[in-house]
Amino acid sequence: MEWALAYLALGALVGLFSGMFGIGGGTILVPVLLMLFKMQDFPAPYVMHLALGTAMATILFTSLASMRKHHQHGAVNWVVVRAMTPGILFGTALGALCAASVSPRGLGIFFALFVYFAAIQILFELRPQASRQLPGMAGMTLTGIFTGWISSLVSIGGGTVVVPFLIWCNVPLRNAIGTSAAIGFPVAAGGTIGYIVTGLGFHMLPFPNLGFVYLPALLWVALASVIAAPLGAKAAHRMKIGLLRKFFAVLMLVLATHLLIKFI
Repeated sequence: MEWALAYLALGALVGLFSGMFGIGGGTILVPVLLMLFKMQDFPAPYVMHLALGTAMATILFTSLASMRKHHQHGAVNWVVVRAMTPGILFGTALGALCAASVSPRGLGIFFALFVYFAAIQILFELRPQASRQLPGMAGMTLTGIFTGWISSLVSIGGGTVVVPFLIWCNVPLRNAIGTSAAIGFPVAAGGTIGYIVTGLGFHMLPFPNLGFVYLPALLWVALASVIAAPLGAKAAHRMKIGLLRKFFAVLMLVLATHLLIKFI
């Protein structure tokens, strides 16, 4: 039961941040799941892959709840979502295959460095200048492939890539966040399938599981995040959340530093 409570608390935190900032929550989910899985003595060679796969599966539910709320506020650009989805699905499959072939240490270091990049982006509000319009189909597809690849490799919903890209393309911040939340669903769908398929046949994985997705953690984290994500999305449209964003960035830096020390 203590593990269920830990997963519920983690899911509530991730759901709130997902709804507020249009992110999938993987930057928080992965390092915390990694710690929880190690405490439960899961097989060391598969702990990082299990954390990534379970986090990606959780984003399926978080993104749905967040997307629904942003859609109600008219903040989702569905033209962008439809244009990027084919590339995203291809990119997430590619990312899951890459993750399966990389050592846990390599994945951990790459993940930590990516979290540093994302946290600094939030902490110092580094946003590109709106200097162009959305590209054509080829450009959207290539952006989708890159978004899917990097998102699957580090188990994020794509907001770290999509929000700056949309702002650069003259999409208002509110719509960029809402559209990013919607894009999180195809990212999570493709990535989850990839982690399930690449994890099949490993008999040492903790039961019950689907490939690299540990089902008890998925159940409790998803349950809490689905409840909390609409609250976060609602807060994003009613509150000034600049200070909270900075707190979130600092939390990301702390978790990434802890992870980097462990792997190095």
